Amino acid sequence: MAFESLTDRLSGIIKKIRGNSTLTEANMQDMLREIRIALLEADVNFLVAKEFVNKVKEKALGQEVLKKLNPSQMVVKIVHEELVELLGAEHSEIKYNTNKPTIFMLCGLQGSGKTTTAGKLAKLMKNKLHKKVLLAACDVYRPAAIDQLVTIANQIGVEVVNMGTAANPVDIASVAKKKAYEEKYDVLIIDTAGRLHIDEALMEELNKIKEFVIPDEILLLVDAMSGQDAVNVANSFNQKLALTGIIMSKLDGDARGGAALSIRHMTGVPIKFTGVGEKLDDLELFYPDRMADRILGMGDVMSLIEKAQENIDEKAAKKTVNKMMEGTFDLNDMLQQMKQIQKMGSLGGLLRLIPGMPKISDEDKERAQKEMKRTESIINSMTPYERKHPEILKNSRKVRIAKGSGLTSADINRLLKKFEQMKEMMRQMKNYTKGGKIPPMGGGFPGMPN
Repeated sequence: MAFESLTDRLSGIIKKIRGNSTLTEANMQDMLREIRIALLEADVNFLVAKEFVNKVKEKALGQEVLKKLNPSQMVVKIVHEELVELLGAEHSEIKYNTNKPTIFMLCGLQGSGKTTTAGKLAKLMKNKLHKKVLLAACDVYRPAAIDQLVTIANQIGVEVVNMGTAANPVDIASVAKKKAYEEKYDVLIIDTAGRLHIDEALMEELNKIKEFVIPDEILLLVDAMSGQDAVNVANSFNQKLALTGIIMSKLDGDARGGAALSIRHMTGVPIKFTGVGEKLDDLELFYPDRMADRILGMGDVMSLIEKAQENIDEKAAKKTVNKMMEGTFDLNDMLQQMKQIQKMGSLGGLLRLIPGMPKISDEDKERAQKEMKRTESIINSMTPYERKHPEILKNSRKVRIAKGSGLTSADINRLLKKFEQMKEMMRQMKNYTKGGKIPPMGGGFPGMPN
């Protein structure tokens, strides 16, 4: 995940600060030097890193942090504030038109994932923001790009204007705009052509499309994995097109994150969306304060709540909780609960949003994902009656289930043990709740770290 190394470094620095009973100018200088090194190692532009550290120092001395009762907390607060400022201070919202379509012009270099991102943006607009969306296939130089956009449009249930590879991109955009107006679409997303590098022919074409359709938003897709090159690309596009926003892709990868921390400061263009995976659901609105929380290892409760609200059936969840408390929870409910969690995204991504959650290795995440798949396979190999009454599972039944799931009787025994632990934990929860106490937590959900 992007920022992972930076988060580890900053968390270590903050822990060291909190370990000091007092802060002096000497140990504050050490802290600031370590923060600067951490930013540079994360591929943050050196001028940005220098200015960031200077601002933290200026604020800390200006507020006489050293004399505060708890100076370490004040330093953390200042670092957090400056990170938010660096990332854009406030969430940059899309201003939607009320009486006409809001037109998005999506730009980027070839190979950056622009066409897929056009589909992600369309799905987000349609499903989460409840907009009527139209796509326009203006990348006529790559037949595969048009086919890909049509396939994605069919998957998410939106219409696409496709005039083939022989048409002029400006004409396609103009036809799409006319259709969007006449058929009262809320949003038109124009997928433009890219190049392997920026050239005059590309910019001339993009400027012609801009001139004809007059887009409300000109969004540039940049790859977080490209480091400082992303800043250079953004500057070049911004000079020619006057960008209104940036979509930062591949923030789920192992990018160091420096581009995201540098790009707003170096270009003045806000990040509006972030790509956090390969699926069409993996596009998020960008919130500077939430990203600052994640970078400092503070989790992101608001994003976790939003994911839960979007993906979890509230009635089903409430029903499952009631069954747990009543002691009637069975393996069907366990499977249902697990599927609800999987809808919210990868296990590693979810754990990262929980404040105070200790770091879990990639091996542990992979092991947990495999465990969840094994659990699903085992339960799916049972009869409906066995799922409701797992106590009847004797050796002969376990052998049959093991063959059906491609696993062993030992795997089935481990699952049943976990299930019993969960039931016992719920019984304890019910008893302790009556007394207003918190029960000791044992066992755990299959696949989740204990």
